[in-house]
Amino acid sequence: MSRLAASFVLAYHGCDAQVAHDALSRKSIPVSSNRHYDWLGPGVYFWEADPQRALEWAKARVGRGEINAPAVMGAVIDLGNCLDLTTRENLAILRWAYEAFAKVQAAAGVAMPVNRSPGGAADPDRLLRYRDCAVIPHLHRINDVDPGTRFDTVRGMFPEGDELYPGAGFKAKNHIQIAVRTMDCIKGFFLPPAAR
Repeated sequence: MSRLAASFVLAYHGCDAQVAHDALSRKSIPVSSNRHYDWLGPGVYFWEADPQRALEWAKARVGRGEINAPAVMGAVIDLGNCLDLTTRENLAILRWAYEAFAKVQAAAGVAMPVNRSPGGAADPDRLLRYRDCAVIPHLHRINDVDPGTRFDTVRGMFPEGDELYPGAGFKAKNHIQIAVRTMDCIKGFFLPPAAR
């Protein structure tokens, strides 16, 4: 990543209250997600500068039985060598990785994964990012061969949800997410004021 932006960010992790307690008391750190549909590939996920959205996400998981007591905790994150998908330079790298991955899939006779909506709904957000989650780790496998090119974090901006108002270019759930791959990039956790 070119250093054209600040390297440290405040970000928020929606989770179960026990996970937040354990991280805040330094017993453990949140578990890295590695589902085949994660938007930014494997990593510990954070919502940049948006504790409210992190808490909304955690509350939505209660109904699914994934979380007992929704909570949010903050983190100071050094982005390190960041695959920042809000910049042209890094978007070009990701496009190259997609083309390389497509060639590998074609040579193996395997179909490309497809981003889609849960239950086959006609939702344009395509919340299940199978293709994106295959391309980003493919890029990581290439870069991880040389420790000097390893991406510590992945950062992406996502328009999500309904139009904020009729004809708006903004969506109700727009957000920036960060997937942290190198745990040393998490410099510390804190309890956000709204969560106290």
